[in-house]
Amino acid sequence: MALGSCSSTSRPGVSNTEDACVIIREQPDWYQAAKRTQQRWGTPPEVLFAIIWRESSFRADARTPRTYFLGVPTGRVSSAYGYAQAIDGTWDWYRESTGNSWADRDDFRDAADFVGWYTNRSTKVIGLSPSDAYSHYLAYHEGHAGFQRGRWRDKKWLRDVAAQVNGQAARYRSQLARCGG
Repeated sequence: MALGSCSSTSRPGVSNTEDACVIIREQPDWYQAAKRTQQRWGTPPEVLFAIIWRESSFRADARTPRTYFLGVPTGRVSSAYGYAQAIDGTWDWYRESTGNSWADRDDFRDAADFVGWYTNRSTKVIGLSPSDAYSHYLAYHEGHAGFQRGRWRDKKWLRDVAAQVNGQAARYRSQLARCGG
């Protein structure tokens, strides 16, 4: 998957992306989508929210940074786009696998379903616990084969990012317990 350091000029859809209670108060449809994702794919809302928090900061139009040659824009680091920062090939795989051919990466419901679908595949293919945000983020970033090969072991920066995602998932879990989630 794509790196989580995205650039975007849009503002987040919530005033505080660090607080799950703010997210569900300001965007109740997002929490409903997270609960549907949990029912369908088994992905807890806190894991879903933590991955989206890292990938796009809850920005619908998030993209990876541009690349330049001699000061001229030549493209982007990858095709990653939207809330989930799904790359083209993985997004196409999701749409084909689920039959959701109209899914849009900048629609939160579709992005939530994508993250749930992907983490569900990680649970089935790799054997990850649905609530293991750390390992799910590594598999999300490296792909299933890359995770299984252990490519992430040589990337301290990625392990650090996965630890941040894990910590944010724990905060979201605690917050959701407090505010009725």
